[in-house]
Amino acid sequence: MGYVFVLIVGLFAGTIAGVVGTGSSIMLMPVLVYQFGPKQAVPIMAVAAVMANLSRILAWWRDVDWRACAAYSVTGIPAAALGARTLLALPSHAVDVAIGVFLIAMVPVRHWLARHQLKANLLHMMIGGAVIGYLTGIVASTGPLSVPLFLFYGLTKGAFLATEAASSLGLYLSKSVTFERFGALTADVAFKGLIAGASLMAGAFIAKRFVLHLKPEAFRLIMDGIMLAAGVALLWSAMAS
Repeated sequence: MGYVFVLIVGLFAGTIAGVVGTGSSIMLMPVLVYQFGPKQAVPIMAVAAVMANLSRILAWWRDVDWRACAAYSVTGIPAAALGARTLLALPSHAVDVAIGVFLIAMVPVRHWLARHQLKANLLHMMIGGAVIGYLTGIVASTGPLSVPLFLFYGLTKGAFLATEAASSLGLYLSKSVTFERFGALTADVAFKGLIAGASLMAGAFIAKRFVLHLKPEAFRLIMDGIMLAAGVALLWSAMAS
């Protein structure tokens, strides 16, 4: 029944993320932590995130901005490996607390970024890739940070979804390889990641038909609600353990 619950939440999370461009890790992570513990949940989510991003690339292949993707990935990929190595040195309780606090903190950060209406170029993409890549290695999702960066670069709808997914794919692959190299990505963990990832992939293709109808205000409300709920759930789990 635990796997069925993961599949159901993953399908819902994949559909939402396929519409707004992020959120699958934020929604699925508390479920994975509850089912498998925080130290297994992060590498499981890394595998699932690879599959989720791949599905969004396949759904919007023609719209990828490869220049932005390359600028973000060239610094983000090594930074994600460094962040993943940092994560493996942290105790499980600290991982729960760090992820929960990070998700809650991203709500005011996202609003601050939106108010200042920043404009990004390729240099900003490289700087952002380094910072966000390192954080991606440590926490389950940095979508609340990467989403504004790609939007400020000028990408919208299909181009935004495809380019953000293509850029994130390299980071999560780097993270997964690092976990495997240091023994955190075992065959059992990889299998669980494939199960979660399959549901995320299915949700991404379901979501494609809804993308053009989502209003910006709805996107912001959905993301704020998801981040607050997931952050509180993880902090509650950390205090209860």
